[in-house]
Amino acid sequence: MTDESDGTITSAGDATARTTETTRGVCRHLFDLGYAVLTEFSLANQRRADVIGLNANGEFVIVEVKVSVADFRGDSKWPEYEAFCDRLYFAVPPEFPNEMIPESTGLMIADAWGAEELRTAPDTGLHASRRKALTLHFARAAANRHQRLTDPRI
Repeated sequence: MTDESDGTITSAGDATARTTETTRGVCRHLFDLGYAVLTEFSLANQRRADVIGLNANGEFVIVEVKVSVADFRGDSKWPEYEAFCDRLYFAVPPEFPNEMIPESTGLMIADAWGAEELRTAPDTGLHASRRKALTLHFARAAANRHQRLTDPRI
């Protein structure tokens, strides 16, 4: 259960469900914007992006999903994602106190049905060699996930 006054989640099950819903909304929003989307994507720096999207221009967006104040405060690794995307966003549920999200990132409000961009993330650019490596890694991850869906024994 969520306490609407402060965004507190009272159980691990609630947090997991809220994270799943928020992530789904973010993915739907990015898909509507023309992005191919993957979740729980491993980066070369051993970090894992909650959501990563690749658009037709080869631009990457990473979205870090935070569903509670405690979740946000307990995570200091998000700056390490900046080197792996053109734009970095936080996505939070509607009751989250938006003022906590750093101004140097974009901000989305999301639920299970979609997301709305409240603040556009600055375009930080991505080095050409990293873009090439990330694009290849993204393609292989997507192909491998698809293959495991069609043949679970792989």
